[in-house]
Amino acid sequence: MIKSIIVAKAVNHVIGNKGRLPWHMPADLKHFKELTGGHHVIMGRKTFESLPGSLPDRKIIILSQSLNYKVEDCTVVPSLEMALEIANQANETEVFIAGGAAVYREALGIVDKIYLTVIHTDVEGDTFFPTLKDHQWTEVSIVSHNHDIKHAYAYDFIELAKRI
Repeated sequence: MIKSIIVAKAVNHVIGNKGRLPWHMPADLKHFKELTGGHHVIMGRKTFESLPGSLPDRKIIILSQSLNYKVEDCTVVPSLEMALEIANQANETEVFIAGGAAVYREALGIVDKIYLTVIHTDVEGDTFFPTLKDHQWTEVSIVSHNHDIKHAYAYDFIELAKRI
């Protein structure tokens, strides 16, 4: 099973501000939907609660230390290790880890790939994606986009693979 991080970050590594995305980038939302559709998606409780609605056509696994936390049509577990085991037991081909910051920090040491959207701006924020160590990752692909009427900022879709 391939373990992948999926994240959008500003140039200054911001991924969130006050529990929300600090930008509206429809193409990135579409990219997320296309990549994660039909797969298990793991995220922390705060990230899940920040979503505007459900994520259809995905199997959501929420990380929460609260044994009483329950969400309809989602699986709640206390650890990333347990979440990955659930996806593996379901014969998942690729599982996506979708944040937040603490989950990303924990996952960086064990993932095989990173699907990274870089938003070409610096924004104010209180949640950050860790700095990647370049010697650990190889750029597989990059697709660059200019800003347009729907996107206030230029952005890149980058796929990284862990160096073996």
